[in-house]
Amino acid sequence: AARAGFLLPRDGVWDFPDRNIWPAGWSARGVVPGPEPTVSMGFARAWMPYILVVILLVLTRLEGVQFAGKPVGAWLSGACFEVADLFGTGIGAKFQPLYLPGGIFIAASLATIFLHRMSWTAFQRAAGDSYRTMLKASVALVFTVPMAQVFINSSTAATPGMPHALATGVAALAGEAWPLFSTFIGGFGAFVAGSNTISNMTFAEFQYLAALKIEADPGWVTALQAVGGAAGNVICIHNVVAASAVVGLVGREGIVIRKTFVVFLLYALLAGSVGYWLIHKDTLGSLN
Repeated sequence: AARAGFLLPRDGVWDFPDRNIWPAGWSARGVVPGPEPTVSMGFARAWMPYILVVILLVLTRLEGVQFAGKPVGAWLSGACFEVADLFGTGIGAKFQPLYLPGGIFIAASLATIFLHRMSWTAFQRAAGDSYRTMLKASVALVFTVPMAQVFINSSTAATPGMPHALATGVAALAGEAWPLFSTFIGGFGAFVAGSNTISNMTFAEFQYLAALKIEADPGWVTALQAVGGAAGNVICIHNVVAASAVVGLVGREGIVIRKTFVVFLLYALLAGSVGYWLIHKDTLGSLN
């Protein structure tokens, strides 16, 4: 698209303005940029670490890829640290360092030493930079992860959890207009819990039951939940903190979320409107 000139200036050249006139929000607080590295390498070699990550992820997830009669993923997931029944709550947690994508990224980074012919000093410097970036991001993540777990596991035998209580209240107010709000609930779940997957685990059952209550097709409503969860990735605290740390915008996450929230709002509203039309066009008319 860039080579075809799509969304580029007429002369085909686009660049940032001089750093001295950047708005304050474009740079991390207290960070003085160093000189840009001048490294030359081929296209294929530059892509090799990413290709290696994809290959390793696929090989470790396919049941058909086996070693000694056992799937490779099963061997890796065997290294597991697990804590059951935390504080007598019945909630447990487990950690599989070799099977998790993070372990695969570390393996790929070690392989990059040879792929890019890096010196040990250069690798240590890169690892140190990554560690410092991760440390800054973890300050926020270490609080949002427990918050999401408390939110998800807040139900008891006598009372519904916070997600169900909140969503039930919204459904009671929305009535037949619920499909318009389904995407926003999905996005809210991703915002709090950190991913579309967790959002669906948290809210899919509720969305299904809410659809039955308003006599709508539960398949469409749960689909809208998933679409909203995908849209919620742009305002997800985990994603914004991690991405901001990578590009050197630590401390500017609030500015980023304020900008991406507009994107989420339009995305969720458009998808919800289409879903509302699909669900009610036969009973309420196409233009209702």
